[in-house]
Amino acid sequence: MTAGGAPRRILVVGAGVAGGGAALAVRDAGFDGEVVLAGAEPHLPYERPPLSKAFLRGELPPERLDLRPPPTWEERGVDVRTGSRVTGIDAAGGEATFDDGVVLPFDRVVIATGSRNRRPDAPGLDLDGVFDLRTVDDCRRLRAAAQPGRRAAIVGMGFVGSEVAASLRSLGVEVTALLTGDAPLDRVLGPDVGRALARVHEEHGVRLMPRTRFVAFEGAAGALEAARTDDGRRVECDLAVVGVGVVPSDELAREAGLEVGDGVTVDARCRTSAPNVFAAGDVASFPLGGVGPHVRIEHFQHAVRHGRAAGQAAVDAGEPFAEVPWFWSDQYDQHVQYAGWHRTWDAFEVRGSVDDRSFLGFFCEGGVVRSVVSMNRNQELRRAMPAIGRKVSPGVLRDERVDLREV
Repeated sequence: MTAGGAPRRILVVGAGVAGGGAALAVRDAGFDGEVVLAGAEPHLPYERPPLSKAFLRGELPPERLDLRPPPTWEERGVDVRTGSRVTGIDAAGGEATFDDGVVLPFDRVVIATGSRNRRPDAPGLDLDGVFDLRTVDDCRRLRAAAQPGRRAAIVGMGFVGSEVAASLRSLGVEVTALLTGDAPLDRVLGPDVGRALARVHEEHGVRLMPRTRFVAFEGAAGALEAARTDDGRRVECDLAVVGVGVVPSDELAREAGLEVGDGVTVDARCRTSAPNVFAAGDVASFPLGGVGPHVRIEHFQHAVRHGRAAGQAAVDAGEPFAEVPWFWSDQYDQHVQYAGWHRTWDAFEVRGSVDDRSFLGFFCEGGVVRSVVSMNRNQELRRAMPAIGRKVSPGVLRDERVDLREV
């Protein structure tokens, strides 16, 4: 640091959406020192949501994935080091060690290492034809295998699994989905929304296998032939996609001695337990609304906004992070949006019709709206967001004549 204590080098570890946004936010805040953005992938920062949708279907050219046009980074004075993995952080000493042995001093560091796919404890994951979907290179390999007439098994029907199933069907791939619950996304969005999404997938030819536990992939000569379930059923397939959730990539923080729970624990200013270390995006557990319980959000829009907040905080700018989480999912011609956060609820109030796939659904607990889900009512969800965190009568929530912006 300079004699006055101002930082002169900011290091951002992780060149995804949160990390890229943090690096640019540092510059937007007027910081004129050195900004280093280090990413393990050999690519400039890019957006991941299209990987399960338009890019997988071949509808989006690669350059449309870029978080910013490639010249932006040099123009903004960000030293992007692709294919460069940070293997250790010494917070007290202000040094980061890279996988090639280089040691880089820093004044402040933002950890934005994101998350990695959870891997089930099952045989056969290394067979040719079994895919993860996390990176653009993963997507390219899956797209090359997704030829019309081939048979795919999808293990897990969360957001990514559901979107991949929809994309593969549009490519002419036969799809069978193995899900532990009763319907897609029912653990998160409840049985009503889950049943609506199940009907959508079945209408598009997806074979759903609810209440099914996947135990192994089987194959011969190193090539995938089938997925097997715990009750002995065998689902023949030429390719498979495993989507059973993610875990935060928080090893750097753990090894550095930072406070870690479900991800790296930060406050509303994205500060970790070390004063010169910040964290953002999938890897960070932050106080909901700035003051609420610590949660970890794994969606694009959160990574954008939280990364920006961390970059600003790293140069003593910006405001405490109090954004309401919001995200979307496109499956076939259906558009699902969600705002807020909930784990439990004691009432689900509906405005519109779940059966007609045109509704707002309010997850409430003790009369307080915790979150809102919509299907094909995009603008209305935005207008409903002011109700989140407030006690609103069920009749008002259900009444389509009431503008919730006025509640």
